[in-house]
Amino acid sequence: GGSGHMRTRISELKQVTDLDILFLGSSHCYRGFDPRNFKDKKTFNLGSSNQTPIQTNLLLERYLDRINPGLVIYAISPDEFVNDGVESSLDIITNDDNDFGSVRMTFEVGNLKTFNTLIYAGIGDWFNMDDDFVEPLRRMTDTYVPGGYVERDMDTFKYQTYPKQEWKFRRMQLSKFHKNLEMLKERGIKTILVFPPLTSGLYNSYTNQRYIDSVFSSCGLEYYNFNKIMQLDDSLHFYDADHLNQR
Repeated sequence: GGSGHMRTRISELKQVTDLDILFLGSSHCYRGFDPRNFKDKKTFNLGSSNQTPIQTNLLLERYLDRINPGLVIYAISPDEFVNDGVESSLDIITNDDNDFGSVRMTFEVGNLKTFNTLIYAGIGDWFNMDDDFVEPLRRMTDTYVPGGYVERDMDTFKYQTYPKQEWKFRRMQLSKFHKNLEMLKERGIKTILVFPPLTSGLYNSYTNQRYIDSVFSSCGLEYYNFNKIMQLDDSLHFYDADHLNQR
């Protein structure tokens, strides 16, 4: 269980093949790309809470060939390149079947919480302790929508300002990101990179926006920074500083 409905998402994913569109990324992905807006396409949202390129790599290796998407929309929030990947590793280990890829990811993250969780989850897998667990589709303010999306109850956010700051990417995350792109390229899967919108107050607090754009635009793929494309209102279109509301 846990936030983000990863258990339900993975269970549904195992029944999916031959997608038109696969969405990848963190909560900006699974709370930002609603499959109901793509009714003429077969889509699935494989986002997860704080998913970093390390966890994306594991999920692609585990499921990509079977779900066989024609197009991948990769939501690339800079925060996930700064993140250590601990939260997302715990989420995936506890809500999916574990294999050698889980062990490799655990060593790549290198945090004691991840090692402990892998051991505990491995024991649970061995004794089938979670086989009868059913995750509720409705939890607090969230409702799971088939196709991997999580709809949050309507809420709004008040405009805020933030001190000046920079995104500082981790080398491991950037390296895994390029491996993910190479994996998709090898299979001939068209990939579009999307920087999801943040509130203007948060986005404008970052002083290295041009550097971030240069990193993503240099990948040789279509890249869209929606912080520049869309004119959204911090107090109307978000429920917190970096997640869109249903409006």
